[in-house]
Amino acid sequence: MIPFSPPRIDQLIIDEVTAVLQSGWITTGPRTKQFEKDISAFCGNKSTVCVNSWTMGMQVFLHWWGIGPGDEVILPSYTYCASGNVVLHSGAKLILVDCEEGGFNLSIDKVKEAITPRTKAIIPVDIGGLPCDYNALFELVNQKKDIFQPSNELQEKLGRILVLADAAHSFGGMYQGKRVGSVADVSVFSFHAVKNLTTAEGGAICFNLPETFDHDEIYRAFCIKILHGQSKDALAKTQKGAWRYDVEEPGFKCNMTDLQAAIGLIELRRYEGNLQRRAHIMERYQAAFENETWAILPKIKDENKTSSFHLYGLRVKGANEKMRDAIIQEIAERDVAVNVHFQPLPLLTAYKKRGYDIKDFPNAWNQYQNEISLPVYYDLSDENLNTVIKAVKDAVEKILNT
Repeated sequence: MIPFSPPRIDQLIIDEVTAVLQSGWITTGPRTKQFEKDISAFCGNKSTVCVNSWTMGMQVFLHWWGIGPGDEVILPSYTYCASGNVVLHSGAKLILVDCEEGGFNLSIDKVKEAITPRTKAIIPVDIGGLPCDYNALFELVNQKKDIFQPSNELQEKLGRILVLADAAHSFGGMYQGKRVGSVADVSVFSFHAVKNLTTAEGGAICFNLPETFDHDEIYRAFCIKILHGQSKDALAKTQKGAWRYDVEEPGFKCNMTDLQAAIGLIELRRYEGNLQRRAHIMERYQAAFENETWAILPKIKDENKTSSFHLYGLRVKGANEKMRDAIIQEIAERDVAVNVHFQPLPLLTAYKKRGYDIKDFPNAWNQYQNEISLPVYYDLSDENLNTVIKAVKDAVEKILNT
């Protein structure tokens, strides 16, 4: 069976994790701190805090930014549930918007319609690794400055709606010559097992707020917030006689460990090669399917954007949800694993119960009902790539001609 997206675990990773285990220091320590610095250097952002997941990174950030009851946060309906769940947990009202016609990212026009004086943040989601139109978003939030109503000093200092990127898919993506991470005000990455760059589980908050914000102070504040509000981490307490600490606030517990960071450090050092291999795989898919009358190809780059090549979301023209699922079953019978990204939030019970209806998001439904995500990972050989392409073509032809 050709798997969908296995992590790249080789001897380099095993040796580095073994070195951490033998060092006697496995929680947050020197490797985590180095990983944070290396991420900032790679992305070009001002400071980075590593955490144990995208979800907790975003949750802590929303808390710090003061988002809560009475506020509104705009999010595309086409995303994974984590994007919406963190907003619901904050107590803010989740405002879902449709995606752009023929694409997976959010519609700027729908965002414009959704903004009110209660809007505190917009969370664009870089689906599949292709960046959203950030220039248009910044132009929009600057146009809406006159109706923005800040509720604390941080929001007042920014003076507009925050652009908070869900960059779970887009580590290494490019927008107008800049790496994702240095484009939005703040970007949150995921290093889950299936992501391009993994730490098994993990994530990072990349800060790129205007110069009026003290990013060194923000970094110190977040190191406290992600460790129960404790004024010293475990490494600091190992200094002679330095056991005493304070708890400055009731914080969270979501720090990254050195075991996780060890994987990330190796992954980051060789990440350019990873991106090149993933780009090669997607270009092969594009070439293989471009002349098929049933194929709707995903956009992986244009003059302003380059994907991180995380997901290849092929769509089957004319297929409905039932047919798409039958095609997936046929592909599986040919020993190839594929997936679907994603079920739009209004299709999920938790969101239906809150009044969201997929009928209000026709573009999201059209993108979803015939989407099939194909395998993309560094160790996918050209031979296996040919097998995937043949399996997809044969399965589609069988179902469409049934």
